[in-house]
Amino acid sequence: MHTVLVVVQVLVAVALIGLVLIQHGKGADAGAAFGSGASGTVFGARGAANFLTRTTAWLAAAFFASSLGLAYLVNDRTGRTSGSVTDQIETPAPGPVTEEPRLIIPAPAEAPAAVAPQAPAPAEEAPKVPE
Repeated sequence: MHTVLVVVQVLVAVALIGLVLIQHGKGADAGAAFGSGASGTVFGARGAANFLTRTTAWLAAAFFASSLGLAYLVNDRTGRTSGSVTDQIETPAPGPVTEEPRLIIPAPAEAPAAVAPQAPAPAEEAPKVPE
């Protein structure tokens, strides 16, 4: 049943996308009002718009119904009554703890000793040569 509903969901979605792309926008009706040849179509001047609109509504209803059916089947398949999908996620049980985890922080590298700025050395006088 689940597979059938998924196939129906995909087919209805593709058909719905196709019908929405086929339909003309509101601006396309102005051309039909001036005799652009739309009255000679299979559905008549206004018949195609009504047919496509109604078919789109029916396909949207079928898409909605198949979505609800899939949601019901998936929730029923798990056998749980929880309404949340995140509540259905199974978390693994923690294993036995052999020892308490320790945080190992490496010792900081020794920083060079701060050197105080020194004043520039005075220019030395040249040694006096005895005469």
